[in-house]
Amino acid sequence: LGFMLASAFLSMWISNTACVLMMLPIGMAIVSAMRQMEEGLSDRDHAEFAAALMLGIAYAASVGGIGTPIGTPPNIAFRGQFARLFPDGPEISFGHWLIVFLPIVIIFLPVIWFVLVKVACRVRRAAAPVGRSVIREQLARLGPMQQPEKAVLIVFLATAVLWMTRSIPVGGGNFGWSALLERLLSGENGPGLFRSDYINDATVALCMAVLLFMIPARGTPADRTVAKSEDEALRSPVVQRRREHLMDWETAQRLPWGILLLFGGGFSIAAGFEKSGLSEWCGQVFAGLHLTDPLVLILATCLLMTFLTEITSNTATTQVMLPILARFSTAMHVNPLLVMLPATISASCAFMLPVATPPNAIVFGSGYVEMNRMVRAGIIINLLGAIIVTLCFYFIACPLLGIDPRALPSWAG
Repeated sequence: LGFMLASAFLSMWISNTACVLMMLPIGMAIVSAMRQMEEGLSDRDHAEFAAALMLGIAYAASVGGIGTPIGTPPNIAFRGQFARLFPDGPEISFGHWLIVFLPIVIIFLPVIWFVLVKVACRVRRAAAPVGRSVIREQLARLGPMQQPEKAVLIVFLATAVLWMTRSIPVGGGNFGWSALLERLLSGENGPGLFRSDYINDATVALCMAVLLFMIPARGTPADRTVAKSEDEALRSPVVQRRREHLMDWETAQRLPWGILLLFGGGFSIAAGFEKSGLSEWCGQVFAGLHLTDPLVLILATCLLMTFLTEITSNTATTQVMLPILARFSTAMHVNPLLVMLPATISASCAFMLPVATPPNAIVFGSGYVEMNRMVRAGIIINLLGAIIVTLCFYFIACPLLGIDPRALPSWAG
């Protein structure tokens, strides 16, 4: 449970794949240490614990990404598609998304933990606190936080706070700092030199990223090494440059820029669906199913996306399905958010097969998880996830987002 909570929190802010790659070595170290330190531990008990831990890390990373709009690629794809398909539709700010969808993460994580340790894997309580000793050893190796680590932490916290407080919708008004800036700079009867819609979440991210290139980095071991050999530092300008600031272009070039091509390709395919009329045709076909009850409609959408994502990329599936669901909702005369948002969330809830998500594939490659165990645990969690997303969205998200399940809003007409 501790590993799952840590993985879920990390995946809210960084890539799910990177999160699992960070947590997996620590988990494997604990699995290895338990094998060495637990006397009388059977092979079966060890395999059960190892599988539960590996699956817990992967599943929590996928679920944690639901909590923020940047946590997982389907969330980002939804925001881009919704803004393109419905330019007059409401904006779901970072803070609003966090308030609406964090309850799903909070409810879903304990359910996954219970299924793993009590149903899919029969994990018994350890006789000695092996995990605690391993983690303390890892922390001791890290040593105290250096100035660059503290600076990056401050920038990260500032970014999160700015994201969450940029737009705070209360009673139909905006009480975030962007609206406050608009009132201060423009005045009540001013010329309107600044508007709150000039700033969005991407503006905050870009500003804080640029800030990383400007903040000096001092006090690292690399600094002390260079100080001992100034001649070597002068002969190696790249090393000298890397220790001066928190981020440099050499490091930035190694970022996975290919994800932008993935998103761009997805938007292009979605535009092709829209221009060719395919999305409207598919929407009309699905509308013939006559799923009039909102709960049944949401549940069917969640099940469709969950099991479709098991065999395809969740990003690609989201990019292709969202335009179809948008036309389906207008044909059914319901709010597009009623099906588009549950579909987006469910795209991150595929737990049955290694090919479903990168976290699943990574932990399957560790060698501690058998295919039949992942399928057995995954199909139970898939079904429970569809039910949890349906109920949470209908009873929590709809009231918070002001969605009328039985009416088509004017911006979607």
